[in-house]
Amino acid sequence: MSDQNNSGYEEICSICRRPESVAGKLVRMPMNMYICPQCMDKMSDMIDAQMGGMNGAGAIDWSKVMNMYNPANFQMDPNMFQQSMSNEETEQEKKEADPAEGEKDLKKTEDPEKKEEGKEESKKPGNGIPKVSFVNLADLPFDFGFGGRQKVKKKEKGEHKPLIELKDIPAPHKIKAMLDEYVVGQEKAKKIMSVAVYNHYKRIATNTMDEIEIEKSNMLMLGPTGCGKTFLVQTLARILNVPLAITDATSLTEAGYIGDDIESVVSKLLAAAGNDVDKAEQGIIYIDEIDKIAKKQNTNSRDVSGESVQQGMLKLLEGADIEVPIGASSKNAMVPTTTVNTRNILFICGGAFPGIEEIIKNRLNKSGGIGFHAELSDKNDQNKKIMQKVETEDIRKFGMIPEFVGRLPMICTLEGLDQEMMVRILKEPKNAILKQYQKLLELDEVKLLFADDALELIAEKAIKKETGARALRSILDEYMVDIMYEIPKDDNIGTVTITRDYLEGKGAPEIVVRGAE
Repeated sequence: MSDQNNSGYEEICSICRRPESVAGKLVRMPMNMYICPQCMDKMSDMIDAQMGGMNGAGAIDWSKVMNMYNPANFQMDPNMFQQSMSNEETEQEKKEADPAEGEKDLKKTEDPEKKEEGKEESKKPGNGIPKVSFVNLADLPFDFGFGGRQKVKKKEKGEHKPLIELKDIPAPHKIKAMLDEYVVGQEKAKKIMSVAVYNHYKRIATNTMDEIEIEKSNMLMLGPTGCGKTFLVQTLARILNVPLAITDATSLTEAGYIGDDIESVVSKLLAAAGNDVDKAEQGIIYIDEIDKIAKKQNTNSRDVSGESVQQGMLKLLEGADIEVPIGASSKNAMVPTTTVNTRNILFICGGAFPGIEEIIKNRLNKSGGIGFHAELSDKNDQNKKIMQKVETEDIRKFGMIPEFVGRLPMICTLEGLDQEMMVRILKEPKNAILKQYQKLLELDEVKLLFADDALELIAEKAIKKETGARALRSILDEYMVDIMYEIPKDDNIGTVTITRDYLEGKGAPEIVVRGAE
């Protein structure tokens, strides 16, 4: 048992699946089982109820029973099995030597008079131990987990060890510079995220909560679909090398209903940290589609995936000890759980919030009217950057409760993508879509080029689809299928240039043969 304790992982109760840090000191049983005190009491009640009144001896002293099953006290006579085996062999030899002897034994066992005598003898008081049918643990409705048990890494005792040292935390301008390599545009959002993350991990690394307690910088990101909300968070976690969990708010429901429990959000972060609680408690959780849990308007039914989910998430955002299922989306008797403190977990929530533009316009147009100083009521109708003027009041009117919005102090908006940004997304980032195709053809020793007017056409088509940067990949894949199919046929092709005429179906791509370049 000492080897297991030194391994850095703690044992889990074989019945309720809770680790030792939650359930208390576990009792070790035969066959490498561990049972917590609560489950031990329940099993005792079950067995006592089945055995009650059988021997009239009163309550069972379970401490003696458990002591009997303690491997340290469990001793066995090594000659016992040898003696029983020798007796069986002697009886078998007698039967083989004299078959009549075996028939006599059979008649003895089948004699009805002898059977009745045996019954009368067993009824006499004090005649041996009563026949007791002990409970078979395999028949109980529990998973004892004899093999392949999930283990949770123990929390290290002693000083708090930050995931990132203070000297290793990059400054906000360095974080933004690294984000610029992957994300085009969204300058304001990148600046806000860089400052928030820098302050958050500075707070964890110093752990100075003596005089002034620094609160968390949870963020709320608003922007149309495909503008780069999720990609920003993924890039940020990769830069900092911290555990990241990305989850969807649409699957979350109030506890007790079909769907994922709210604690499953933290469970995914624990899995991303390799079941290491210390790492998970300093990670990042990105909750996408947060606008889908807004309060339902004008409904009489119970809102199990709206306002109730927001209320359940308040303790997560604020910071509390949460009992988290390991490797599952909901808590039950078959799933192990552990405790995770969310005080140092950075929560970033993002959503498209469709329709919030109208709420913002209504608020801004309140001053519209007639007169010299009155503003035109339709002044903001054509403003494409209306989302930049969002305020907490607008988010509340959309359906988010005040307590939820108050726990997301930093609000940043992302711009919708125009044609110029679409063209830049195609060719500028480190892992740009065009660079991916160029790398694929480079493996065939072919150089791939794109004309500027061809890129503009792709950007125009992507804007019409209204799905943001996601449309670029689907459009480009459609045009590149024939190119990727035909080029490997001819080893003489050296350079291929995609033109606007080819994309419009008016011509073929420009091909240059090797050696003629």
